Amino acid sequence: MARATITPRWAWALTGSGHFFTESLALIRELDAVDLFVSKAAAEVVRMYRDQLILPKGSRLFRDTTASAAPVGRFYEGFYHTLVLAPATSNTVAKCVVGIADTLATNVFCQAGKCRIPTIVFACDNAPELETRAPGGMVKVYPRRIDLDNTARLASFEATEVALSLADLEAAIARRKRERGAADG
Repeated sequence: MARATITPRWAWALTGSGHFFTESLALIRELDAVDLFVSKAAAEVVRMYRDQLILPKGSRLFRDTTASAAPVGRFYEGFYHTLVLAPATSNTVAKCVVGIADTLATNVFCQAGKCRIPTIVFACDNAPELETRAPGGMVKVYPRRIDLDNTARLASFEATEVALSLADLEAAIARRKRERGAADG
């Protein structure tokens, strides 16, 4: 039996970082066909920042509730044209760099890579000194050398673009939209 033709969608994975979390949710709301993969840590951050996962019509939400991250099978079936992993904690980036896929976010990154699906990662720890929003307000953070090294290593992965700022993330998404428009037109 033939399966219906699938129109590929955006896949977006949220991790447990508060760094530009609200802004990432706003970007998700601008996409027309997106599936959201929410790690256990991201679900905690949503509550801490009192954000709501208000998604565009037709979006699907997958939560980290299975040991095998069952929803990742959709990557093999042509459901996605792009994965956005944003915001990405230094823990998530480190796991991605060494190939550990033990959370929903790291598993979708791994599967996207295996399926040659272009990926955009907004790595939070990408400069020696940053200001970030914590639940109580703005704080300074000083990423470790290992965090900065892992961000640089991730940027060398095939089909992976690392965004170092919110502006970089917005530009990368806009670029993929243009590329998809050309591919769809």
